Amino acid sequence: MAEKWTRWMNVSVSYLSADYLQLKYPLSITVGDVLIINGGICPDATLCAALDGLKVGEKLIENKQFIAAKTDIRALAEACVNDFAAYKPVVYRQAYTAIRYPEDIFLQNGAEIIKDFNLLTKGRTSANISSTVKLLGDAIFLEEGASAECCTINTLKGPVYIGRNSEIWEGALIRGPFSLGENSQVKLGTKIYSNVTVGPGCRVGGELNTCLIWGNSSKGHEGYFGSGVMGEWCNWGADTNNSNLKNNYKNVKLYHYGTDAYRNTGLQFCGLIMADHAKCAINTAFNTGTVVGVAASIFGGEVPPTFVPDFSWGVGENAGVYELEKMFETAELVFARRNCKFDPIEASILRKVFEITIKQRNNKI
Repeated sequence: MAEKWTRWMNVSVSYLSADYLQLKYPLSITVGDVLIINGGICPDATLCAALDGLKVGEKLIENKQFIAAKTDIRALAEACVNDFAAYKPVVYRQAYTAIRYPEDIFLQNGAEIIKDFNLLTKGRTSANISSTVKLLGDAIFLEEGASAECCTINTLKGPVYIGRNSEIWEGALIRGPFSLGENSQVKLGTKIYSNVTVGPGCRVGGELNTCLIWGNSSKGHEGYFGSGVMGEWCNWGADTNNSNLKNNYKNVKLYHYGTDAYRNTGLQFCGLIMADHAKCAINTAFNTGTVVGVAASIFGGEVPPTFVPDFSWGVGENAGVYELEKMFETAELVFARRNCKFDPIEASILRKVFEITIKQRNNKI
C-alpha cells in the first residue's frame, strides 16, 4: 500500500502504526504538513486529486468512513486521539477501493493488478519475451532479468507482470490478471487462473486462483489455493489444498479477532486466510473459510479447524503451543534461506503478537 501511494502521489511515505510496529514502520516525518491516509484505502487518479485539494484542518470522508485528513505534524497526536473530530469534513462522493476485511484483498486483486500494471509500465519497454512462449494478447511486461520459457500466457482477460529476475518454468499455464514479484519462480506445469499475485522471493506450483501470496512464501507443490490470502514466510507441504465453496453453497463465515466469533462474509467463494510465518504439513486439507494465525504450525493428520490460533503447534487433541524461542530458531533458518536476517525487531513484533493472542489460544488449545 505504501508503494502504491508513493507512486500515485510522488511523495515520501511514513507510518502511523501500533506502538509495537513503530520500530519497523516508523513515523519519520518531523516538520511540516502531513496527509494522514487510511491504510486500507487504495489510490486512484480521482481520489488523489481530491487529496491534493485537501487543506490543513480538513478530513475526507465517505458516509462514516474516514479516508484521510491533513494536519500539521505538531497537531497530529492530539488529532488522532480525538479521531479528527474537530476537522472540517469534506464528503467524497466517488467510488473507491477499500480493504476492510481480509477477503477484500483477493476480491479487489484483479482490478488492482490492472491499475498497478498501467502505472508501472506506462512509457516503458518490456524486456524481450522468448519465442518459446505461447502468448495470447500483448498486455505483458517483463522486468530486467525476468525469463519465461515454453509456457502459455493469456493476457486477453487481463495483464501479466513479471518482476525482476523472476522465472516462469516450462509447461506453466497463466491467465491474467497476474503479477509475479521479483526473484520468484513459477514451477513446471503450474496452472494460474486470473486475479493472482505472487510476491517477491516466492516459489509456487500446483493450481492458484483468485489469491495472493505475500513475499518469501512457498507453495511449491501440487495442490489448490483459491479465494485466499497467504502471508509472508509461509510454507505449504506437498498436496495441500483449500476448499473455497461449501457443500451446501451457503455463505462462508470467517473467524473475527475483534469479536472472537464468526462473521458472515456474504460470499459463496471464500477459502483460506493464512497469517505470516504459518506452516502446514503435506496433504493438509483446509476447510472453506479457514483462518490460520501467525506462526501456526499445522500437522497431525486431522483436518484443521476453521480457526487455528496464532502460535499453535499441531491440531486436534494433541495440539499445543509453539513456544517463542523454538519458533525463533525456525525463523532464523527460514530467513537465512532467503539471505535475510531474523533480527531483534522482527522478534519483538512476534513477542507482542504472541502476547495479544493469548486469549484465542487459551480458548482453542
